[in-house]
Amino acid sequence: MKMILACALAILTPLAALAQPPKVTDVAVQRDDMGWEFKVTVQHPDTGWDHYADAWEILSEDGTVLATRILHHPHVEEQPFTRSLHQIVLPDGTRRVFIRARCSTGDVSAPLTPVDLPF
Repeated sequence: MKMILACALAILTPLAALAQPPKVTDVAVQRDDMGWEFKVTVQHPDTGWDHYADAWEILSEDGTVLATRILHHPHVEEQPFTRSLHQIVLPDGTRRVFIRARCSTGDVSAPLTPVDLPF
């Protein structure tokens, strides 16, 4: 019985790590000409091309995706990592947005990360 439990744990432990959604750990935002610059830090247990954080998104308060930063490759050896988007034009009156990260298996970060724009 102990042998069966040990084998089950050995199999399930890596699967649990793979199931972790990406996490937004930091967001910096500032004015950028006529728009905004967002620098988003993401953490995810990337394993390679089969499972990696592949994007982060800026959402409005009603959930509309306003911009997407595609992440073109895994960051297995660089965790957490920060990437930016420049000159993002937001709808008039926007005072708060939300950031979420996603991975290549479809998992998304939760909860959404709220960001109040610095005016």
